[in-house]
Amino acid sequence: MQLLDIQSYSYDQRELLLPLLSRTLTSCGGWVHERRSISASAFEITLEIELRFILDFYAGMIASGLELTRSTHTALTDLCTCRKHYLGKAEAKQIVGVRIEISFLQQQTLQTLLMTGSSLA
Repeated sequence: MQLLDIQSYSYDQRELLLPLLSRTLTSCGGWVHERRSISASAFEITLEIELRFILDFYAGMIASGLELTRSTHTALTDLCTCRKHYLGKAEAKQIVGVRIEISFLQQQTLQTLLMTGSSLA
């Protein structure tokens, strides 16, 4: 089984994004194993999805309002390319393990930003 580590962030409120994202993940064929808070401003979801549904998964995350890192976009694009070549073959049913980490940037305070050395510019 492949493992995909997704780093993402959102400016939306946690209470609005998480229910929408959960519905999106299950509607595109994902099996959610765990949801947990990492900190006051971060959340983690672990799930599995068949490779043949990876395009729906990718589109669903974007549609829900998640912002993805460049490396995440690249990894998902690679999986979508594999999916395209495997459709109609047994490999399309391959399971991909996914860990999504979401940072909620709106909930970070000025104090938190100053403590981490982030600049406001």
